[in-house]
Amino acid sequence: MAASDKEILDNLFLRLQDTVPDELHEDLDEFVDVVSDLPPGLRAMASTYQLDVSMALDDLGWHFANWHHRGYSLETSRGLKELETGEIASIFDRGYSIAGHEWDRMSELLNEGFDVFATWYRTSELEATLMPLNRQLWDLLKIENASGQAGLFRYWVAYARKYPERLS
Repeated sequence: MAASDKEILDNLFLRLQDTVPDELHEDLDEFVDVVSDLPPGLRAMASTYQLDVSMALDDLGWHFANWHHRGYSLETSRGLKELETGEIASIFDRGYSIAGHEWDRMSELLNEGFDVFATWYRTSELEATLMPLNRQLWDLLKIENASGQAGLFRYWVAYARKYPERLS
């Protein structure tokens, strides 16, 4: 076990870089296949990393546009539950359900180009409907642990300390 939360997180990032190369995110079908063979903890971390980034930069609607893949979204949901994120997992699932009603429309708009999606999304019912969930999620993700970590990474560290056997 590493002595500090930072060391644990650094080790987890290194492990994920070795097992889930960045280029896998270019083919989400392959990504889902590869992560399904990982130990439960690494699988959860690999599938939740982009949600943490999305919520730091954008919102749930943009997350579902940037990572527009049902299997990937289901992996993210599984990962949040495995990491014992509680309310965060529930909010994500509600957001995914809401986005699911617009999934085909999002697919069509994304096929026309990201700018087309962006123009639509800014004034869409989807954005308006997701906004309360976004606010809840932003509030939950800004909470820091004792080491000053916010976002989903604090759950990674807690998970690694609690279930080290699920990482190998």
